[in-house]
Amino acid sequence: MEKKWYVVNTYSGHENKVKEKLEMRVNSMDMNEFIFRIVVPEQTEIELKDGIKKEKIKKMFPGYILVEMIMTDEAWYVVRNTPGVTGFIGSSGRGAKPTSLQPREVDHILNNMGISRIELGHELVVGDKVNVISGPFKNMSGKVQEIDLKNQKLVVLIDLFGQETPVEVELIQVEK
Repeated sequence: MEKKWYVVNTYSGHENKVKEKLEMRVNSMDMNEFIFRIVVPEQTEIELKDGIKKEKIKKMFPGYILVEMIMTDEAWYVVRNTPGVTGFIGSSGRGAKPTSLQPREVDHILNNMGISRIELGHELVVGDKVNVISGPFKNMSGKVQEIDLKNQKLVVLIDLFGQETPVEVELIQVEK
């Protein structure tokens, strides 16, 4: 089974509390190999109030969090029974497991937050082949030559005019 992203419904306004509780349950119940990342989709917006610019963090989807997990019976049970969780989106109920988000849907949400679906060092290593999905080298593919964890950037060898050329791209501009 592979890890996928799922949408979990929570009480509106309690997303961060549910995230904390779920992270604590994952650690205490030793589910780290099945439940990976828990994200509250947020965006920073600039508000202009009385002529003063002010940054405000706004929830993209109030009442929802994203969970990256391998959908096993145990992992499903842990998430469903976390206090504040009202259920999964994409499940008909009656014991039916939910459907996961499509990779392009996850990429769209996470890219708006400045996060990548691909984790450096875990899922992406030097030598992996990647496709560039945005920027000046869009629709080109190449091999990862260097990974800069701190700045979330990659050096990718792309074939330009018959010659491999190293190109620096941000992590959110590529997919595996």
